[in-house]
Amino acid sequence: MAQLAILLLAAVAVLMIKHMVADFYLQTPYQYLNKGSYGHPGGLIHSFIHVALTPLVYLVLVPGSLLVAVAIALGEFAVHYHVDWAKEQIVHRNGWTAQDRCFWNALGTDQLIHGLTYLAIVAVLVAAAA
Repeated sequence: MAQLAILLLAAVAVLMIKHMVADFYLQTPYQYLNKGSYGHPGGLIHSFIHVALTPLVYLVLVPGSLLVAVAIALGEFAVHYHVDWAKEQIVHRNGWTAQDRCFWNALGTDQLIHGLTYLAIVAVLVAAAA
C-alpha cells in the first residue's frame, strides 16, 4: 500500500514539474500572445506540448493501455486549451494586467484547474489499473 502511495505521489509530482516546464520554460511569446485567439496555432502548439510531455508520466510510472493513453491525451488537450483560452478572454475583456489583483486571481485559478486536471489523470490511471 505504501508503495502505491509513493507511486501516485510521484506521478502527481512529475505532472506538476511537467506543467512548470511546458507552461513557463517552453512557452514562447508566439504561444502566450495568441492563446486568446480561438484556434490560433500558438495556443494549439502550447496545449500539444503539454499533451506530448504527459506520457513521460503515465507510460513510465503508471503503464496503461493505449486506449487509456489516447483518452487522457484528448481530455488533457481539450481541458488545457480551453482553460487557457477562457483565462485569456477574461483577462483581455477586463483589461487586466500584471498590476491588477484580478489578473493574478485569474492566473491562480487557471493554474489550479490545470493541477486538478493532473489529479484527474492520476485517478483515471488508477481506475484503469484496477
